[in-house]
Amino acid sequence: MTSVSRREFLRVSGIAAAATIAAACAPAATTPVAPGETAPAPTAAAPAGVPTISAGAGEPTAPPDAGMITQYNEAPLLAERVAAGELPPVDERLPVNPVVWPVFESIGNYGGRMRRSFGGPSDRQGPLKLTRRRLNWFTPDLGVRPDLAESWDTNEDASEWTFHLREGGKWSDGEPFTSQDFRFWYEYNLLDTELVPAVPSRWKAGTGDNETVYELDTPDDFTVIFRFVAPKPLFHYDMGTQQPFAPAHYMERFHPNFADEADLNAQASAAGFESWAQLYADRDQYDFNPERPSVDTWVPVNSIGEELFIMERNPYFMGVDPEGNQLPYIDRVQHRLRQTADVFALWILNGEIDFQGRSIPDLSLMLEGQEDGNYRVFLGYGEGHQGMNPNHAAKNPLVREFFQNRNCRIAMSLAMNRDEINDLIYDGLRIPRQYSPTEGSPQYHERAANVHIEYDPEEANRLLDEEGYTERNAQGFRMWKDGSGAVSFIIEGRSEQPTDEEQMWIAYLADIGINASFRGQERSLYDIRHAANEMECGNWGGDRAHLPLTDPRIFLGTISDRPWAGAWGLWKNNPDDPNGEPPPEDHWIREIWRIWDEVAVEPDMDRATELFRGILDIWADELPMVCTVGMDRRPIIVTNGLRNYSGDEMPFWGDVDDAMDGPTLFYDNPEERV
Repeated sequence: MTSVSRREFLRVSGIAAAATIAAACAPAATTPVAPGETAPAPTAAAPAGVPTISAGAGEPTAPPDAGMITQYNEAPLLAERVAAGELPPVDERLPVNPVVWPVFESIGNYGGRMRRSFGGPSDRQGPLKLTRRRLNWFTPDLGVRPDLAESWDTNEDASEWTFHLREGGKWSDGEPFTSQDFRFWYEYNLLDTELVPAVPSRWKAGTGDNETVYELDTPDDFTVIFRFVAPKPLFHYDMGTQQPFAPAHYMERFHPNFADEADLNAQASAAGFESWAQLYADRDQYDFNPERPSVDTWVPVNSIGEELFIMERNPYFMGVDPEGNQLPYIDRVQHRLRQTADVFALWILNGEIDFQGRSIPDLSLMLEGQEDGNYRVFLGYGEGHQGMNPNHAAKNPLVREFFQNRNCRIAMSLAMNRDEINDLIYDGLRIPRQYSPTEGSPQYHERAANVHIEYDPEEANRLLDEEGYTERNAQGFRMWKDGSGAVSFIIEGRSEQPTDEEQMWIAYLADIGINASFRGQERSLYDIRHAANEMECGNWGGDRAHLPLTDPRIFLGTISDRPWAGAWGLWKNNPDDPNGEPPPEDHWIREIWRIWDEVAVEPDMDRATELFRGILDIWADELPMVCTVGMDRRPIIVTNGLRNYSGDEMPFWGDVDDAMDGPTLFYDNPEERV
C-alpha cells in the first residue's frame, strides 16, 4: 500500500481516467474463494458482461485450506470472558467451517479502538456499512465471494438461487443462525403489509402486473432457496448488500403472530409509538436497539442516537484469519458525532480519526495535514456526480412545465462552466461529465457522459428565448410565460449552508436569467421532503455508476432522494402512494421503465448491457438531470500504524465504501490505541 503526497496526488490524478479505462480492458481477475469452502457454481460468479473493475491493490495473501487450521485463537478480551464462564470456548462459538478472510499485509494483532465520525442517526449508514455482514461479500475488484453463506448455486436461467449457510453459525447472543431466520423475515416482515406496504423491487422478478415477490424454500436448517418467476441474474449482488433475515428468537416477541397484539400495542403506546408495527420497526434497528442480536463484525453497546456511538467485537463472529485467529482484530469502534465539516476536519488534522472514507472534508487540506496529523491519505475513485436533480413532476405547475422542457434542461447544462468548477473547487481532480456509468463500467456510454457539457451561455440564452421565456424583470431575470413572476426554483440540500459549487450554479443560472436559490436542512428533513414530492430541485447529483445494473434506480427515477422524477417515481414504487402520480402515457420515462423490465429478466449479461444502453440513449437524448463533474477521487484517512487496508485505487461502491477490509484491520501497537 502507498500513501500519497499532495504533489504526487496532483500528478497521478491526471492519468486516473486513462488508468480506469485500461483496467476495464484488462482480463477479469479470478474471484478468490475462502479456503475450505465449496466454490460457487460458475453461474454464481460475476456474470459474463460484468467484468470486474481493477482496484489497483496488491493481491491478498492466499489463505490456507480451513481444514488445515488445527486450533482457533481468540482476542484476550474474549479469552477473559471464557475464563470467567461468560462465554463458551472459541471453537464452540465458530461455525463448523468459518469464513477465512484473506489478509493484505500480515496476520494482525488483537486489541485497540478505532475512532471514526458520523453525522448522527440520519448518517447511520456509515457505521452500519463498516460492520454489517451479508451472505456474500466483495473483493477489491468488485467480484463476489462467500461470507455468511458457505456457497451458492443457481439454475440455468438464474430464476432460482440456493444459498448454503455455515453450519454452527450463531447470532451475537449465541443463538443459532439458521434458515428459520430467513423464513421469519420473509413471512412476518417482508410480506406483512403493516410493516412493508410496498415490497422493494429487489425482492421481485417479472414485469408489470406479473412482477412477483420470490418464494422461499428452507428444506433444512442450512439451505435457503429463493425462487423467482423470472430470471434474476444479479441477485447475488443484492445478497452482498442486503440482509434478508432477522433473529426470529428475538423479534417474534414484538410480532402479533407470536405475542398478544393488545399487549404489543400497549407497549407501543408506552414507548411513544402509535402501533405494534412501529414498535416492531424500532426494535428491529439494532443500531438504535443494542439488545437486538446481529451477525455483524462489531455490535452496538449503546444507541446511535448518542453523541458517542460505540460498537464492540461480536464474540460469535463467523470469520477467522488464515491462521485460525477469530476476527475482528480490533476490539472496539467508536463513532463521534460531528456538528460541522470544520469540526470534522479539525479532528482529522489533530490525529483524532483512525479510519474513514465517508464525508471527508477539504481534500487539499487533508493532504497537506498528513505529517502533522499522523495519518495517510489513500485514494479511491467514486461513482459520485455533482449536479442538480430538477423535479419534472414538481407540485408547482410553472416549475414543472419548465423542467419538463428538454431545451430548458439543456440550457441549464450549457450555463455550467464545468472546467471552472473543477479547477476552483476540486483542484482539477474530477472529470466534467453528465451522470452516467463510470469509464471503467461495462455499461459506459460516451455520449451520455459528454452530452451538453460544453460551456455555452450564448446558446443557453438562445434556447430559452426559443421556448418563450423572453420577457425579463428589472433585475434581469426571465419571466414565467404567464407573467406571474420571475422564472425561479429552489435547490434543496442536505446541509444548512450552500456549498461553493451550489453558489456557482446559482450564479451561472442567474447569468442566463434564471433565479435559483438554495434551501438547506438536516438530512432527515430532506428525506421527509423528497418522499412527499415537496422538492423543486435536489442537489444530490448521482452515484451507483460503477455497476448500474445492480442498482439502476437513479436511471429509472425511482430513488426519490434524487428527485428528478418526483411524483412519477413515487408512483412507480407504489401506485397507492398519496404523493405519487403516474406520468403521461406518452412520456419517455415509460420507455425507460419498459426497457428495464426487459433488462431485469435477461440472464445473458451481454444482452442485458445492450438493452440497458437503450436507457442510456434516452438519457443522452433527454438529459433528465444536469450534472457538472464526476469520477471523483475519494480520500480515505488511515492513521499511521493501522494495517491491512487494501484501498489504494479502491472503487467506492454502494455498501462497500471504505468497509472492504474491516475485520482484518489491525494496529501495530494496539495497546496504545485504547
